[in-house]
Amino acid sequence: MKRFPLTALAAASFAVAAPAVAQTSTTNVTLYGVIDAGVAYVNNVASGLNAKGAHNFQAVSGIGQGNRWGLKGSEDLGSGLKAVFVLENGFNLMNGTMLQNSRMFGRQAYVGLQSAQAGSVTIGRQYDSVVDFVSPLTSAKQWATQYGAHIGDIDNLYNSFRVNNSVKYTSANYGGFSFGALYGFSNEPNTGNGTGFSHNNAFSVGASYANGPLTAAAGYMHLASPGTANGSGAVSNDYASATDIFYTSAVDKHDIAAAGISYQIQAATVGFVYSYAKINYANQSSIRVNTFELNGKYQIAPNLLGGLAFIYSDGSVSGATALSGITKGTKPRWFQVNAGTTYAFSKRTETYLNGVYQRATGDAVVAAIDNVGGPTGTGAQSQIAVIAGVRHKF
Repeated sequence: MKRFPLTALAAASFAVAAPAVAQTSTTNVTLYGVIDAGVAYVNNVASGLNAKGAHNFQAVSGIGQGNRWGLKGSEDLGSGLKAVFVLENGFNLMNGTMLQNSRMFGRQAYVGLQSAQAGSVTIGRQYDSVVDFVSPLTSAKQWATQYGAHIGDIDNLYNSFRVNNSVKYTSANYGGFSFGALYGFSNEPNTGNGTGFSHNNAFSVGASYANGPLTAAAGYMHLASPGTANGSGAVSNDYASATDIFYTSAVDKHDIAAAGISYQIQAATVGFVYSYAKINYANQSSIRVNTFELNGKYQIAPNLLGGLAFIYSDGSVSGATALSGITKGTKPRWFQVNAGTTYAFSKRTETYLNGVYQRATGDAVVAAIDNVGGPTGTGAQSQIAVIAGVRHKF
């Protein structure tokens, strides 16, 4: 990380007996980033549902960790109060294009105030509380790469989308306990015909507790009419493209609840994550998915980490067709195994090798490892993805 002291002179004059104030303040700014690239193999991958599948070797960008560069800064305002900001860009290393639908600062963009005693209030494009508190306990976020995310990232624990127009409160750490909440505005006037305050708004709450070897967290998020024609709302653009197999019809509501726990025993850490996701579609259909993840990692050597995770996703469809080929009353299920290693050359540079196996069971017609390029092709219900990559942080 590179730090640049930026000095700003502020002077203000106030009438009606208000004193004049003049002071010199310093804003500390950090330039940071992640550069991640690899080579991957995936089998049975198709261009879309019901298309023919084939194996594929490909150069991939940001699968281990999303590529980014950003600026974060703070200004000491005195009495334990700071002004803070983050501007973070996501990009594709393979072709140089911007991600998050070509946003300049699509990963994060916010400004706010932070108190050492009371916590922080920030405004902008931000992560929700489920991502803030529960996501770090998943294998995908620790070592298993994006390929290791839950089916379609339906629970957003790999943060496929962010929340625009959001106001977020994050508490200080009180003896290992912290909590937070977020609200994302629709930014739409109420002109009738389904428009208004709740047309593409969002809210979330979450909390975590960390004490010694134990960490536990929980969170909840609600999205109303996400990805609708209200493109200026809380969630748009990147939401609709997150997972094609789940968003085949306009989404009316999306609810996510998740909790996780981990415990470290010397060089080993074991964890469990549960998530519940329900999508109600505008065509009166819905799908519920309960996901259970058991994960573990072991520090084989100071610079070598190994990990293993088992994930089971149990779905239930009601109403009209919600997934292609799955109708009312069906119960799609997916079983997934994540395995991998990470070798650190230094604190900033590491290489990784990860493999993911997913199988569609029950009434599920396709397996769909997140971001491998597509679901399994016609007649195939299992998929394997392997990636070898290198990552540098600055």
